[in-house]
Amino acid sequence: MTVFLRGWFAVPLWQRVLGAMVIGVALGLLWPAAASAIAIIGELFVRLIRMLVVPIVFISIASGVTALADPRKLGSVGARTVGLFAFTTFCAVSIGIIVGLLLEPGQGAALGSAAPHALGEPKSLHDQLVGIVPVNIVQSLVDGDMLAIIFFSILLGFGVILAGEQGRPMADLLQSAGQVLFHLVRIVMEVTPFGVLALIAKAVADNGVAVFANIGWLAVAVAAGVVLQILLVHVPLIAFVVRRPVLRFYRTIVDALAVAFSTASSAATLPVALRIALDDLRIAPGVAKTVLPIGASIGKDGTAMYVGLLSIFALQAVGIEPDLPMLAIVLLTGALAAFGTAPIPSASLFMLAAVLSAVGVSPEQTALVVGFVLPFDRLLDMTRTVASASANLTVTSVVGRREQVIEPEAGK
Repeated sequence: MTVFLRGWFAVPLWQRVLGAMVIGVALGLLWPAAASAIAIIGELFVRLIRMLVVPIVFISIASGVTALADPRKLGSVGARTVGLFAFTTFCAVSIGIIVGLLLEPGQGAALGSAAPHALGEPKSLHDQLVGIVPVNIVQSLVDGDMLAIIFFSILLGFGVILAGEQGRPMADLLQSAGQVLFHLVRIVMEVTPFGVLALIAKAVADNGVAVFANIGWLAVAVAAGVVLQILLVHVPLIAFVVRRPVLRFYRTIVDALAVAFSTASSAATLPVALRIALDDLRIAPGVAKTVLPIGASIGKDGTAMYVGLLSIFALQAVGIEPDLPMLAIVLLTGALAAFGTAPIPSASLFMLAAVLSAVGVSPEQTALVVGFVLPFDRLLDMTRTVASASANLTVTSVVGRREQVIEPEAGK
């Protein structure tokens, strides 16, 4: 048994996760009953990950702000972070729109056979902006309101810095709590292969091979959009700004990409991304613990690309030929919607109503589009979350390089 455990832990996590994916697909296709029986393992795994997300965001940002110490440095980090994510998000929506126009996945889509799925009223831009400031931070922590938590965490970090020597005990407490959470993350990550196996098996058992055929052209478009976003946006940043070998960078972050694919959640990827940034990329804790949690909330390249693509898919499916002003509206509203999307599976579908209503698609037609895509969205979501995970670690590396806080070993 001891020999087996040593061998198991000697295998890199991403290889264990990849093997679990393969076994999960086979199990879902060949033995669907068993896939349903072990589904609870996948649910428990996701709950374990989500259990850590709120405390990690809260503690990591607050401790990261205090670690930067100099408020001017914090302002520089914050401005670069938001600016870079805004840039990559707009690029992602543009790529999604272009891929949709070129591949035309929505032409001939049989929306009539789909069951409508109403999304309810989307939040207005005013409500989203006002909601950033929490009325009750405890309630925001309970609800997992990420933007409100981020806002309060930054303020708390500022307060600790401004308190000077009197704030030192709180700074030490935050740093200590961060270390404890970091070790909890390492424990939970060892469960990843088992959770991935159960999640993949259940998804394939529920949808069968039809998931690869019925909506295959849209899946091809999503995969193409993810690849183009990484190649055209992330790779140049890594190669020319971070000045790091691209292949080595992606080999280093492959664990995070595997977790992103298996969980379809940017928030669930945060713990392993934080470990990689600190241990492997050697990014200073002050930057990594500030940028990564913010990125888990607003760094949604995969969602942004998908919102742009799915908007074009929907317009094609309902027979609307988009003109340039309509495409500009999709670009702007898609980027804003992606920024406000919750970091959980299938959340982007719930932002689609805001984008489509801006270009004149009725709620009834939107409900049909969502009903058509929803049964297959889990696997599409898994694919596009890879782009978001890549964006988060790319932007963190760029900010670390520009702030000159990547430790020397990382530049080798």
